[in-house]
Formats: sequence, C-alpha cells, structure tokens
Amino acid sequence: MLYQLSYSPANTIIIAQAVALVNLVLVRVGRISPLICLSIKVERHNKGVGQLTEEILGKVPVGISNRHIHLSKQDLDTLFGEGYELTVRNDLSQTGQFAAEETLSIEGPKSTMAKVRILGPTRKETQIEISRTDSFALGVKPPVRDSGFLEDSPSITLIGPKGKVALDKGVIIAQRHIHMTEADAKAFGVKDKELVSVRVGGERGVTFQNVLVRVRNDFVLEMHIDTDEANAAMLGNGQLVEVFRN
Repeated sequence: MLYQLSYSPANTIIIAQAVALVNLVLVRVGRISPLICLSIKVERHNKGVGQLTEEILGKVPVGISNRHIHLSKQDLDTLFGEGYELTVRNDLSQTGQFAAEETLSIEGPKSTMAKVRILGPTRKETQIEISRTDSFALGVKPPVRDSGFLEDSPSITLIGPKGKVALDKGVIIAQRHIHMTEADAKAFGVKDKELVSVRVGGERGVTFQNVLVRVRNDFVLEMHIDTDEANAAMLGNGQLVEVFRN
C-alpha cells in the first residue's frame, strides 16, 4: 500500500513500503523497554536536487564513553606490581566488562591527564581511547579506529603507582559503533562490520554516518559514542536514536 503526504511543492515524502515483518528486539538493559523494529522505506523527493531513499531499521539506546584505558596483563603488572588484580567498581552494559577502581595518568607531548579510568578485564594489547578534544590537550593525533586496530597509532606514556609504561602505539579515537547479538542483527536486517547511519532528534539533532555494526552473541544492544559526539548532539546515556540505511 502506498501513502503520499505532501508538505510543500518542493518536498514530498512518500512512504513507499511498510515491510510486513515486525521483529521484537529484546533489549537486555534494565532501563530500556523492549523495542519494536520496523523496516520502512522512505523516499524523499526534493525539487531540483534528485532523490534520496532511506530504510529505517529501528531504534537503539546510546552509551557514552569517556576517555579510558584497556591494559594488557604485562602492562598491568608493570604499573601496579606483579600479580596485581583490578578491583571492580561497577559492571558495564556489555557482558563481562567493568570499570575498575584503579586509574592511571596519561602523559602526552603537551600535557598529562590524571585519573583516567581503567576498564577490565585485561586484554591482549593495551589500548587507550580518547576524544578528539583530549587529543588536542595531550598533543597527539590518533586515528579513528575500531577497537583492537592499533597500527600506526600514536605513542603515549602511562604512569601508575609502581611504574611507567612507554607505549609505541595504542592511542585511538574509537569509531562509533553499535553492539548487537545475531538475533538483533537479523531483526535490524544488518550484518557484522556493516556501516549504517544514525539520526538524533532534538534541539541539536544530527546524523551520524559511518556507524560500525559489531555482532557477537554476548553483546547487549547499544550504540557507543564518545563525549565529543554526545555533547555535540546533547545526548545522554540511554536515549534512543534511529538507525537507518541509505
């Protein structure tokens, strides 16, 4: 069935197709109610501009990441002492992940940032995730990367209570991404490593492009962005944003 709504001669929105399949996405975050995922094609016709077609895939809650550090076991031992174990401060939304009580200082060419939170558990390789604003203060030029892709990233020094670690790489700006289970991905009609767009409404509404979909069955449905991105759109933790493909 075709519905046409004319808002002005220059801008007509045609809801071209409402897909019959309705998928219930169970969001395993206590503060979020179950979400209904509808796949709808929307065609926008703009006079003299051409045609843009977008497919609305559904809505996801937002999680905002401040600067933080993931440590390897070797670097944890150097910074805190051999055999040291991180102390859990609070669990994070993703299964098995936690914010530790412990913090470190990050020393860059221009300045040092104190009390940067460590996230656990330990990883194979140490990784520091900062915002672009942080990068200006520290004096480094990190690339935008998916987690774990650290080649050609800047060097940095970590300062702990028992020692220092001078890293030759490891500083990145995290690529904005959405965590999904396989069931979530099926409901949204997307696949692992696919890039989608996300629309934020409100007074400072924006559209985020190049949002990476990450699929794994121990993930919890959530979009992760950094503080720069959240502040630009006046977003808070748990707010719902609209995922679409164009």
